[in-house]
Amino acid sequence: MSQLEDMRIFAETVDAQSFTAAAERLGLSKQFVSKRIAALEKRLGARLLVRSTRRLHVTDLGLAFHERALRILQDVDAAEQLISSHTAAPRGLLRLSAPMTFATLHLGSVIAAFMQRHPEVSVDVELNDRTVDLIGEGYDMAVRIGTLTDSSLIARRIADVQRITCASGEYLRRHGTPTVPDDLATHACLTYGRARHGEWPFRVEGRSRNVAVSGPMRSNNGEMLRDAAVAGLGVVSLPDFIVAPALADGRLVTVLDAYRAEEFTVHAVYPQHRQSSLLVRAFTDFLVERLGRTGT
Repeated sequence: MSQLEDMRIFAETVDAQSFTAAAERLGLSKQFVSKRIAALEKRLGARLLVRSTRRLHVTDLGLAFHERALRILQDVDAAEQLISSHTAAPRGLLRLSAPMTFATLHLGSVIAAFMQRHPEVSVDVELNDRTVDLIGEGYDMAVRIGTLTDSSLIARRIADVQRITCASGEYLRRHGTPTVPDDLATHACLTYGRARHGEWPFRVEGRSRNVAVSGPMRSNNGEMLRDAAVAGLGVVSLPDFIVAPALADGRLVTVLDAYRAEEFTVHAVYPQHRQSSLLVRAFTDFLVERLGRTGT
């Protein structure tokens, strides 16, 4: 077996945190995976993994080797994609990271349609609202919403998103309707994030302004906050793709429309060394085709 394939087996084992899980992903036996990693360690003259009955531990040298191995494997994949871009349709494995709620609402059908169009493509998608390290964690690309902070990534606009402040009619009848953003200080606000106290952006007198809010519930899941607002527990400020159905059927009512903050953007982002990948470019084009045409 080639040195490159041993490297791939090692990288998969580290990512899976288990010989058994890595073997299942690769379609190999657990014994074979263990044997190849042992051969790799012998060739390198260094311990990469520490085996125990409960957990697999990666040594410091193993972590450093894993990071380099991922870059090498990604470069090899990119080289193959560069050649295949002139001779074939997209194929291979696409490793994708995407935010939880947006993905469950919009990406499921898009990914399925893309795979139907390109049957030689497989997709490994992880839904997570944290900002993943694309290179360090081995992702080919990610879907991100809002301000992009990593200027080293290539970004392509997919769609614009509007933040909507809203509440149920019942809540507004009981507590009154806020007419200016500062009125939210006396309202129960259902906040997204780690803290019960947060800030919501508004456009006040032509300028962007964050207004401090607090309330009885916070969550890192927008759908849960939406459902709490529908139940009359308070005011929410969420992306339109989360609250649109509840607004359409009257379960929620918009407030403070005259003070809406500027739209933010859904982007597809990927490392510079992936820009030659036919698969990454094809999936990005497909996202624009399916989501950019009608918005979210």
